[in-house]
Amino acid sequence: MKNIPNRVAWYITGFVDGEGSFNISLRKKNDYKVGWQPVLSFNVSQRERTILALIKSHLNCGIIKQRRDGLHSYDVTNPRAISETIIPFFRKYSFLSVAKKKNFLIFSKAAKLMSQKRHLTQEGFEELFRIREKLNVGAGRKRKYTMEDILSESSETIR
Repeated sequence: MKNIPNRVAWYITGFVDGEGSFNISLRKKNDYKVGWQPVLSFNVSQRERTILALIKSHLNCGIIKQRRDGLHSYDVTNPRAISETIIPFFRKYSFLSVAKKKNFLIFSKAAKLMSQKRHLTQEGFEELFRIREKLNVGAGRKRKYTMEDILSESSETIR
């Protein structure tokens, strides 16, 4: 992060402020104590790959892939990269929009909970998904599983 020119760092933040997203997704995992694997992800999607490659090269983590809809996506899901690169970067170069600031703070709280391994207990898992419900609130938000689905299945798995 120290090698990123200031103007580029602020450009990345502005770009992500408009086009980026912080998420917590779920993967059904029968070998997990609570039955689910939560995955933190930071991503930016764009038609052109160029800006995504610039972001990836400066943040030095993540992958760029082409989606089925033709867009390119820069994704970071590695927990270490999120906690050691993504979160410190956006703490230093903070967002201007209220919505992105709010989502970033919620995401950071979830990352901290997971880094402390609290999500591996039923109580911590439930706390994580109460946090998740506050993330990206609005008309465009899609959830494959409702909070009720997840919590009822996870508590049954633990019993």
